[in-house]
Amino acid sequence: MRLFTMIFERLPMVWFLLGLLFNSAGLYLGFESSLTFGYMIIGWFCCAYGLALFVFRLREHPTKSAARRLSPNFISVGSTVIMPAMTNVENEQATVQSDAE
Repeated sequence: MRLFTMIFERLPMVWFLLGLLFNSAGLYLGFESSLTFGYMIIGWFCCAYGLALFVFRLREHPTKSAARRLSPNFISVGSTVIMPAMTNVENEQATVQSDAE
């Protein structure tokens, strides 16, 4: 479901870009054409809609969901090493054994 989240995050930019494309198409046609004003109106509407979506997304305060909170039984990265370090007692026993040999 991450794909849908990425698409919806960029939706205001898509609307704004679409509006800019309509405006540029209207300017490309020139003011002699009757379609120019239609393209310009649609373009400004799309730009305004994209900006409105962006502002509404900024005003929306996301709440931290229960799925993102860490549980009390969470294992940190430091405790999952392959060979944990020896404690002082084990270290002293190893040095005594090596001295005895």
